[in-house]
Amino acid sequence: MSERSAGPARLLPWTSPNGNPCYLVGDGTGFVSRLADDVESVQLGMADDILDYAGEMLADRTTSAQEVRFLARGLADALRDVRRIADSREERPAAGSAPATGRPVSPS
Repeated sequence: MSERSAGPARLLPWTSPNGNPCYLVGDGTGFVSRLADDVESVQLGMADDILDYAGEMLADRTTSAQEVRFLARGLADALRDVRRIADSREERPAAGSAPATGRPVSPS
C-alpha cells in the first residue's frame, strides 16, 4: 500500500445513519470532496431560499401557527447545516496557509 500526503480531516456535510459526524481524510481533490462541496452548495442555497420564504411568511398576518412551526423546523435544519459547513471550513486551512489548530478529530 502506498503512502500519500493527506491533509487534515474534513467534517463532511452529512452524518452517519446513527447521527455521528463523518470525516474525510485526503488532499481535497477526490470524488467525495467534490461531492461534499456540491452538497454544501445545495445546503447554502436552500438556507437562502428558506430565509427569503421566512420573510414573506412572517410578513403575512394570515400565517397559521402550524405554518410558523413548519417554518421554524426548516430554519432550524438550515441553521444546523450552515453551522456544520462553518465548522468544517474553520477546521480546514485555506489553500496555501498553515494548518489550522482546531479541535481534535474524534471518531465518535
